[in-house]
Amino acid sequence: MLRWRLISAAVIIAFFAGLCWLDLYWNFGRPGIWLLVVGVAVVPAAAGEIVRLLQSGGHRPLPWVIHAGILLVFGSATVPILWRDYPDDCPLGKLGWPLSALAAALVLAFIGEMLRYREPGQSIVPLSLSFMAIGYVGLLSTFFVALRLHGGNQWGMVALVSLIAVVKMGDTGAYTLGQLAGRHKLAPTLSPGKTVEGAVGGILASWLGAWVVFHWVAPQIVTTDVVPPAWWAWMAYGTIVALAGMIGDLAESLLKRDVGQKDSSGWLPGLGGVLDTMDSLLIAAPAAYMCWIVGLVGP
Repeated sequence: MLRWRLISAAVIIAFFAGLCWLDLYWNFGRPGIWLLVVGVAVVPAAAGEIVRLLQSGGHRPLPWVIHAGILLVFGSATVPILWRDYPDDCPLGKLGWPLSALAAALVLAFIGEMLRYREPGQSIVPLSLSFMAIGYVGLLSTFFVALRLHGGNQWGMVALVSLIAVVKMGDTGAYTLGQLAGRHKLAPTLSPGKTVEGAVGGILASWLGAWVVFHWVAPQIVTTDVVPPAWWAWMAYGTIVALAGMIGDLAESLLKRDVGQKDSSGWLPGLGGVLDTMDSLLIAAPAAYMCWIVGLVGP
């Protein structure tokens, strides 16, 4: 299991690093264009996994509604990437697109349940589950795009890399220290393998990830002079993003535990499914975006 986990992780990291390089230096004036390859592959797969998880718990949401809603919301966030010379004064800005698409997706969910309505007591639960799935996978995934577009080509790449580095370093630190010194269960009923010691290790590792990004990676990407954030700022960023990532991990554990599943799928050997790989990132992405927007880190 560990061998396959390392192999899968190495392949994903190498592939993503190559796309980041292309997206930074050969994006044809459209930052994010190459990374859309990841979105096109990952988001539909995640949509399929959330549908299968819900169905395995005996629920009956409409699969086509969830798939269409998630793709609509995520796809709308890419409008500023695909629209060459996107106007700075567009009334929708960048976040207005996914919010408008989310509203449309929710209406679509209502229409879907209206079309199959036969008797009382059969609509509210699947309708609510569709809302949850579209918001969880669709809306939260749009913050990856928002980070990539924040601050221009170079700083946008730093913002996205900082999210992934901090979260995945935190995951690694939590797993390592939890295995070595874990004694006190963090959420014994929800996720028995997670410990308080592991959570501490995750935060410490996230600090290291934040320090590496802002003191070493950012100066390699940004061509102008880079002033690293104050020590308390990158530590606060690491802590906030790491804690959000832990919540994201537990959030998917809640879904899987409730429907009696260990993994969201077996798509990635040793890692489980797409949702198992990106669960912590989904919740951490809006937290990281807010940190960048309020100026805790970045230019």
